[in-house]
Amino acid sequence: MRRQRRVKVVATLGPATSATEIIERLFLAGVDVFRINMSHSSHDTARALLNSVRWVAKRHRHPIGVLADIQGPKFRVGEFTGGRAFVNDGATFRFERAEKPGSSESVHLPHPQIFAGVEPGHMLLLDDGKLRMRVTEKTKDVITAEVIVGGSLGSRKGISLPDTLLPIGPLTEKDRADLAHVLKLGVDWIALSFIQRAEDVLQVREIVGDRAALLSKIEKPSAISDLDAIIAASDGIMVARGDLGVEMPVERVPGLQKQITRKARAAGKPVVVATQMLESMISSPVPTRAEVSDVATAVFDGADAVMLSAESAIGQFPTEAIQMMDRIAIEVESDPSYDAIIHATRTAPQPTGADAIAAAVHAIADTVKLSAIVCYTATGSTALRVTRERPGLPIMGLTPIESTARRLSLVWGIQSVMTADPATLTDMVSKACRIAFDEGFVQPNNGVLITAGVPFGSPGATNMIRIAFVDEHGAPIAEVR
Repeated sequence: MRRQRRVKVVATLGPATSATEIIERLFLAGVDVFRINMSHSSHDTARALLNSVRWVAKRHRHPIGVLADIQGPKFRVGEFTGGRAFVNDGATFRFERAEKPGSSESVHLPHPQIFAGVEPGHMLLLDDGKLRMRVTEKTKDVITAEVIVGGSLGSRKGISLPDTLLPIGPLTEKDRADLAHVLKLGVDWIALSFIQRAEDVLQVREIVGDRAALLSKIEKPSAISDLDAIIAASDGIMVARGDLGVEMPVERVPGLQKQITRKARAAGKPVVVATQMLESMISSPVPTRAEVSDVATAVFDGADAVMLSAESAIGQFPTEAIQMMDRIAIEVESDPSYDAIIHATRTAPQPTGADAIAAAVHAIADTVKLSAIVCYTATGSTALRVTRERPGLPIMGLTPIESTARRLSLVWGIQSVMTADPATLTDMVSKACRIAFDEGFVQPNNGVLITAGVPFGSPGATNMIRIAFVDEHGAPIAEVR
């Protein structure tokens, strides 16, 4: 199941794609990681979806990652009389702790955290930003706001506070129950919603430990302010453009996408670009030209993965959307300008032996005519260091640990293969050559570059490079140290 592209594809499962045979079809079309959205999935549904993915992975002997997306704190207004009220531009509107039916002048707000955190001058965005208000006064029971952009507001619509750092943790009670469930199921990645600061990630890390990798979704202005620390605390980053475009001016989102991608790449953390990538394919078998350009931009920027949400969860053409993602990525990576663009933001390696080895791997790959890079990796750290450099050769990650193989399915350029650690250095070279040959990465008389940490199984101990060429049976015929 070797992919012909290096960027990975993430697809959200939902009512349109919950059957095992459809999940298998999506995998064959190009999905590398399946996302389970816990905002819309019961525990039983999550279990059934994960079991289906694992069945497909076993059937095709290919590691497939599973990403569980935790809902995070959601804030909504209360109920209106008749279910809806019209709020006029320039009017004064009140949010009240007292529970009573709302009107065109006020509504119940059942979130004491907002009353504690909001201050005069802060903006309030309602119904995905369709209505905008500015706080003019606050007491312990009432928030008074000026309506900047009015309109019709329905019961239970969402409220966002882009200027407010809310005194809340990263997990609600629902989130804690969902997190415990998906960890028990054995998902590979946990996506954290509405992260405000690095401390939020560290709190979840205390619960998760090393049972899953943490992917922080950047969708709030406060997260942008603490971006470097959030990246350092996380295993990966998602550019969650939907809510980011609600809480910040939409014209800033493209620049922020590039900034987040660049910083995550520099840190060697996988970065996923998400939301509305092929939105029109929810109901159309072909995307718009603008959507194709959007996906292509993420690939040119060197994102590790691009993600489909509603397109695959509820869309009428999920397989076609995956195939389109696949074709766009292959075309971009074949473009003559791709290498120059993707390396325009190349970052100098960290002053460590392991990063120096990874940089040397890239330099050798650019100098010597080879066919593939083979990384022995127990935790994934060796493979992550190598792929951070975005080398021009296919990368194979050989690991004895299934969870590592599945986590690496989200990472740019890596095809993971399960295999036991070699017994000796000679065995290491022979095994790397044979697997690369069997998987179709090298042909007779082609060379492979092998990197590993010795002793094997030591996390972060990348310290060795070998170059070997293979004969017509996949055995090494020469080795360069």
